[in-house]
Amino acid sequence: MPTYSGSWFCHNIEYELQLESPDDARTSLCHCRNCKKTFGTNYGLTAKVPKDGFHLTKGKPKEHAADNGSGAIIYREFCDNCGSFLLEYGEAAKDHFRYICVGSLDDPEVLPPKGEFFCKSRAKWRPEIPDIFHKEEVKQ
Repeated sequence: MPTYSGSWFCHNIEYELQLESPDDARTSLCHCRNCKKTFGTNYGLTAKVPKDGFHLTKGKPKEHAADNGSGAIIYREFCDNCGSFLLEYGEAAKDHFRYICVGSLDDPEVLPPKGEFFCKSRAKWRPEIPDIFHKEEVKQ
């Protein structure tokens, strides 16, 4: 079983991700307004992974819960030392999945994108990723 390690920027919190296969993660590039604000950039890159495959190995994150603007509660976990964002999950997914920030992996190349969402909001200078699923809009 492949194991992938990751951490927050300051390394006060570290984790391991255990998957049967890298295909068990669904990595998505999202251009929605929420991701742009969360990541502070023109897109968000997260991987949907089974909750049971995500294991903290050092430290404990701080959790924040808030309405994402559509009436759904989103939980976000981050480091209360450096402020780095690590993962999020919605109310419906909290017992099953985590959406981890791919950039927190020690080797983010191991989970390349499989899909791209809210493509009509993609920055004009950002090229489309070839050979993956593309969706213009997603109902929230």
